[in-house]
Amino acid sequence: MKAPAADLSFAAISPARAVDEIAAQVRSMVEDGRLKPGDRLPSERDLSLRLRVSRNTLREALRTLEHAGLIEMRKGASGGAFVRTGSGGAIVTGLSDLYHLGAITPQQLTEARIWLNDIVVRVACERATDADFEALEANIAAATRAHEAGRFDERQQLHREFHVLLARTTRNPIIAITMESVMAVFGKFIEKIGPRENPYTLPSRKRFMKHLRSRDADAAVAEMSRHLRRLHTQYLALWTEQKAAA
Repeated sequence: MKAPAADLSFAAISPARAVDEIAAQVRSMVEDGRLKPGDRLPSERDLSLRLRVSRNTLREALRTLEHAGLIEMRKGASGGAFVRTGSGGAIVTGLSDLYHLGAITPQQLTEARIWLNDIVVRVACERATDADFEALEANIAAATRAHEAGRFDERQQLHREFHVLLARTTRNPIIAITMESVMAVFGKFIEKIGPRENPYTLPSRKRFMKHLRSRDADAAVAEMSRHLRRLHTQYLALWTEQKAAA
């Protein structure tokens, strides 16, 4: 566990904008390298004294930074506020909020998923390793067991995880985090629709993996796109029915 850096010169702030200014100071220290991933911020008592704010105000600022994905709060004797090592949690949360507020429609969500997968599949055909193939095959095997046992929630979670694993084969964290965010929100959409039979995904996965292993990008993209468009047409029809019945 890293100790707080010695040159963390926090400055007293204006009470009217206390929360924003605390967050801005922490962000600035991360940007210029005074705070690095894994570093622990000073204790609440120490920070509140340096910043000349109440502990309640400080905690609100820390919650803001935690929600933004910049820090994480750990409990216990060795706990405190730590700079995160890197996470797409803030993007997932932001996209989820936009979806719940109605700024992102199910149609737009499914459309983005199809477009993003086209890019991911082409790059995956170039960069996927044997270890990646094994991880994808293990996911398919687990999804098959969940399907046979009638475990809907587990099955749909594994189906979504497949796309995240595939995105990670690109070795591009931006693409991987974007896919993770889209799939997290898509999961909320599927939960609203509820359990449905899905005889398409597993057979499509097997055809897709054959093309991926042979690094046939055109065939892999065609299989994935055809499958997603068919599945999404079904999902959107069910969503429209539920909306009309509400």
